[in-house]
Amino acid sequence: MLARINLALIALCALALFAIGSTSRSLLQAYAKREVLAEAGLMLDSALAIRTYTATEIRPLLDEQMKSEFRPQSVPSYAATQNFLKVREQHADYSYKEATLNPTNPRDRAADWEADIVQKFRNDAATHEVTGERDTPIGRTLYLARPIRAAAQCLVCHSLPAAAPITLIARYGSNNGFGWQVDEVVGAQIVSVPLATATASADRIFRALMTRLAAALVAVLLATNALLYLLVVRPLRQIGRVADQLSLNDMAAVEFPVGGAHEIASLARSFNRMRKSLEKALRLLET
Repeated sequence: MLARINLALIALCALALFAIGSTSRSLLQAYAKREVLAEAGLMLDSALAIRTYTATEIRPLLDEQMKSEFRPQSVPSYAATQNFLKVREQHADYSYKEATLNPTNPRDRAADWEADIVQKFRNDAATHEVTGERDTPIGRTLYLARPIRAAAQCLVCHSLPAAAPITLIARYGSNNGFGWQVDEVVGAQIVSVPLATATASADRIFRALMTRLAAALVAVLLATNALLYLLVVRPLRQIGRVADQLSLNDMAAVEFPVGGAHEIASLARSFNRMRKSLEKALRLLET
């Protein structure tokens, strides 16, 4: 009986572990991705702050110098990109790019997968963020992208080559970065963050959770076995031994032990009453 009960309990525990494990793993992975997205969003907000600071605080200081030589430091996108290049010195797996379909600076030209993201923003004006995963040489990464729209002040440099500053043409030429329209989606801010660190942390939490849960279930099994043995199995075995002796007409056998669970003790008392009745009946037959 104890073996069958244990088999049933082990099967139930295994099912419980599987169900809890599947659910908790998916929840932890989802939480890890949310954390990565929150981190990427913070990076994009930081880039936007750098762009705004450059446009309002730095560019006016360089206006006079721009007449003799173009200063890329005055360009908000350049400032944001340079800032994150410094960040990459400490966090090489993180990347930030202002991927542009028709950029002035060739390094900002969108790769194929980045161009697809920009096209999504161009096709749907209501889309303000795009997220996704992709395989890279460093492993699986999660990216977050937001559209870059051409503002009116952008057209000072990006409308027609003839209208652009001479110093800009001298530095980058007149073939790229022109023809932009006001409020047109010309690119996307894209942050790529590695999933490995977040998923590794989720896996560690998952293993710790499952280890503790398995240990708790083993403790429950051991406690259940101990209670079953003390309250059911041992009393029933003792009752069985006494019943065997009585069946061999050994009336000197000890009484049925009254112990264990309430139901077992009640059964033993009933057997003791039956035994006394049998003894009286046998004595009457003898006389």
